[in-house]
Amino acid sequence: MLVQIPQVRGKIMRRSPIAYSVLASAALLFAGCGRASSDSRAAPAGAGAPEINEAGFVTYPASDYIQQSPGKAGGTLHISTTTDTAILDPHSVSSAYIEWFGRLVFDNLVYLDAAGDPQPWLAKSWTISSDGKTYVFHLRDDVTFSDGARFDAEALRVNLEHMRDPATRSPLAARYIAPYLDGRVVDEFTFEAHLSQPYTPLLNVLAQSWLAMLSPKQIRENPRSAVAAPIGSGPFVLETYTRQQGVRFVRRPDYHWAPDYLRHAGPAYLDRIEVDFIPEALVRYSGLASGQYDFTLEAPPQNAAAIRADPQLVLDRRIRQGNPYRGLAFNTEKPPFDDVRVRRAVALAVDREGIVQVVGFGEYQPKADFLSATTPDYDPSFRHVLDYDPAAANRLLDEAGWTDRDRAGYRTKGGVRLGAEFLSTTLFTPSAVVVALQSDLKQVGFDLGLVLLPQTEITDRRNAGTYQAIAAGVWHTNTPDGLYIVYDSNEISTPARIGQNSSRLRDAAFDDLVAQARRARDPVLLGDLYSKAQRRLTELVPAVPLYENYSFVAHRKRVRGVLFDTSHNTPIFTAAWLAEDR
Repeated sequence: MLVQIPQVRGKIMRRSPIAYSVLASAALLFAGCGRASSDSRAAPAGAGAPEINEAGFVTYPASDYIQQSPGKAGGTLHISTTTDTAILDPHSVSSAYIEWFGRLVFDNLVYLDAAGDPQPWLAKSWTISSDGKTYVFHLRDDVTFSDGARFDAEALRVNLEHMRDPATRSPLAARYIAPYLDGRVVDEFTFEAHLSQPYTPLLNVLAQSWLAMLSPKQIRENPRSAVAAPIGSGPFVLETYTRQQGVRFVRRPDYHWAPDYLRHAGPAYLDRIEVDFIPEALVRYSGLASGQYDFTLEAPPQNAAAIRADPQLVLDRRIRQGNPYRGLAFNTEKPPFDDVRVRRAVALAVDREGIVQVVGFGEYQPKADFLSATTPDYDPSFRHVLDYDPAAANRLLDEAGWTDRDRAGYRTKGGVRLGAEFLSTTLFTPSAVVVALQSDLKQVGFDLGLVLLPQTEITDRRNAGTYQAIAAGVWHTNTPDGLYIVYDSNEISTPARIGQNSSRLRDAAFDDLVAQARRARDPVLLGDLYSKAQRRLTELVPAVPLYENYSFVAHRKRVRGVLFDTSHNTPIFTAAWLAEDR
């Protein structure tokens, strides 16, 4: 039985990647913490400070996405980031570091503007057939890769084949172009792509860094070399990569094909970019404050106040598109989570406001629905449906038959305790989140047991479906089609293919909505379909969303011209330059 939710019909927002709604509600904090409004989280001082409009939505300054004035050439930018990048072939991974790494080394077929609409990059123009199944791309004729190979129609064909080649083992790029059937080189700089079905998100996903263009020469001659030494056509060239230490880039002097939207002509300004892997948050902060580093790609939230107070530092925090951070995903095929009442009760029992205060130090926006608020076609109508309500959670568990209690206070039915094992690693679930989840669920009589396993074992059990609940994390993408990737039944892992549907959700109504959305080309119809899909997920409750997914960076004020990518809301350095220290 599904719990029916009254739908609050509001305007469906087709908004840009640089906008998100202000979710105004008072924060219910852990004992001993003060109260803070969500407005204080939504509008911190500093770079990228959002502006609230009369409709209650927030936009970032347009200057954050477009070069405003020419910079000064020269210098080395020193960056810290958290973890070793490990695999540098963008087609072979789904890791978030590819977002910033990709914009240094590679180029894409298209770029998105601030409204989320595709604009020319390596493709000068394109046409789409009336049935939505054929795309003809007209390509630039002046682009080369750093190994001298030329970008042309054949290079595009080779890249698309590399993305979906089983040997590439692509967990993301291959899924994003799954409707791609085959392609034809029409002439030297014209490529015709054939799809098995209409696929409206195609141009959006082609703008993401995971679908960037690699050298066709490298793909043909030694594709495995792209794992540690990929060759692109981007503004910087990978010079060295040392595992567990860092990666170095040098400017490409003949680069002159940045997307027109950036308003940057010619090569990058910086001579070099040196990135060090610094897993310790305090070391990243102190290195930035002391001037050892100019930029950190993962600013620690616990040091946000200190960064804002330092006149030499700038903090920037942005909600990224796609799916928010989910504390856990339910295996909807295994007890007790095969009962939607139990899933719903668990989601209602979680005090998200308290969790974000402990984990995000007041910097994160709590989240109780299933699409990030910066994503096109996000519908805020359902944002409060799963808000913290332990009384409602208790009523649902009573209704589900878990009415008895054991000596420890946990609910039981037929002598069996209500609980579940939660598989995770410290990488995916901060210990503070686990403690908070266990504490909140105990209050309604649910025993959540944490099982920490190596990532390889978690992956094996995830693919086999042998778990009750599992760490879900985030799924970033620049299109609401992320709902399909994470929750459609076609995305459940099988022995032949790895999918992203960790909830193992199988719902014909939801599948039909997102399948229609993938084919829809009318904006009004598209918004309505995605609104209904979001509503359906709040009825099915396949996971527990906790807070928005952020890009959280900081830099010294001497770093000028930093722009933010419209697909990823992460920094790009094509127009960055260094001013003299004061």
